[in-house]
Amino acid sequence: MKIKAVSFLLLLTLFSLCLAEDLKVAVQGVTSIGTTDDNFVCATLDWWPVNKCDYDQCPWGKAGILNLDLKNKILSNAIKAFNSLRIRVGGSLQDQVLYKVGNSIKKCPHFKLRKDGLFGFSHGCLFMDRWNELNQLFKQTGAVVTFALNALIGRHKSKTDKVLWEGDWHSENARDLMKYTITKGYNIESYELGNELCGSGVSARVAAEQYAKDIVVLKNLVKELYPNATTQPKVLGPAGFYDKKWFQIFLEQSGQDVVDGLTHHIYNLGAGNDPALITRIQDPFYLNQIAQTYKDMEMTVKEFGPWSGAWVGEAGGAYNSGGKTVSHTFVNGFWYLDQLGMTSTFNHKVFCRQALIGGNYALLNTTTFIPNPDYYGALLWHRLMGKNVLSVKHSGSPYLRVYSHCARDKPGISMLLINMSNKTSFDVSVINDENLYGEFVAKEDGGKMREEYHLTPKDGNIQSDEILLNGTPLKLTNSSDIPPMNPKLFNPSSPISVAADSIVFVTLRDFDAPACA
Repeated sequence: MKIKAVSFLLLLTLFSLCLAEDLKVAVQGVTSIGTTDDNFVCATLDWWPVNKCDYDQCPWGKAGILNLDLKNKILSNAIKAFNSLRIRVGGSLQDQVLYKVGNSIKKCPHFKLRKDGLFGFSHGCLFMDRWNELNQLFKQTGAVVTFALNALIGRHKSKTDKVLWEGDWHSENARDLMKYTITKGYNIESYELGNELCGSGVSARVAAEQYAKDIVVLKNLVKELYPNATTQPKVLGPAGFYDKKWFQIFLEQSGQDVVDGLTHHIYNLGAGNDPALITRIQDPFYLNQIAQTYKDMEMTVKEFGPWSGAWVGEAGGAYNSGGKTVSHTFVNGFWYLDQLGMTSTFNHKVFCRQALIGGNYALLNTTTFIPNPDYYGALLWHRLMGKNVLSVKHSGSPYLRVYSHCARDKPGISMLLINMSNKTSFDVSVINDENLYGEFVAKEDGGKMREEYHLTPKDGNIQSDEILLNGTPLKLTNSSDIPPMNPKLFNPSSPISVAADSIVFVTLRDFDAPACA
């Protein structure tokens, strides 16, 4: 009898673990709380050479800007699938890249390991043959291009501060590159000045007053060379870690209508070799800590630069190329997609993922080019989540993260639900809160079927780099195309089932949201 009783209790415990928790989510569709850019989802290409190594590994291979196989069919198809993907060309070594065009640069060397160089490397060179090849890829795939310029040309190291660089930025090499780019008919959507030179800097820094002076020079250069205001590239900066005082001085000194995008970088998960990395990714309380930075950025823009917009110009999660067994796997989507959702609620316009390819945190496998799980999460966001951000509330588990936007294709709204719990599933009912000041007003959905996209890891292993959509593995087609990503249709009156360790995108076509009209 004791054995039977124990067995029954065990079965009862297992059964209770499988029960879903009922949850109501209120979406306020009356007003939007923020807006994103049409090309909110962005990915980076970086300059790192083959011998960029961290933690006794060299995870970049031939994925750097100067040695990437630009004719790879998977690469071009992966970019095309976004129609269109914003790509930021830049990174740590950009302030050592010289452009072999015009007369201002006499010697244009290749990157070499150098102990006294920034990030351990010497200067490198972008030859125009390579620039042509890159732009052929961008044109072929319809990419929206941000090019990040070398901001240290002409400066010298301070004699009293080993990280500070002083003197004016010399713009001649940038001018020559822009003129060449214009004569070739290449379309650059925005230019960014420097990389991680703000605040206390990383390997180098520039004072806020000096950087403000230099970005005015860049703005005037762009205006001169691109006189048509409707096609004129944006000017972005400072492309580094947020420092309230530095950013404030920079905006005040540079003045109105100079900076179009205020870019900052996010590596909030710590070092790529930290054994706590996977734990942090699954901890909503840890992930919440970065929210204050996003809020501060939003307020800085509102108070000191309302003509600009906040951008996450680079975000890899874990720094030094990401985590070897974590950053390219399914579980990283808990961090990445949550960051997309969080930043959009704080009125950020763009979020650039480090990297499209290269390192452990790439959207595409560095050697095979096959998409990693986060690629598909990014693609679904881009296709489903529109520009207008809606307020969402629920009083259930903090391990269920929920975000909502107007649907990319009208009508209705799209939602992202991230279940970071490995034990609890949720049955989610969506409430339309149309009352700005009173209690929630529940409104029945109409008759159109609800569209759902359930992302889960292969074999339930959150560290798998294979992902399932509605139970079916996402694999490239025989012609190396991105596979179709079709939803499952559900009765709109039924709850949304969100399994443990899963990510769900949902579009509700009959949801009446005046903000989306």
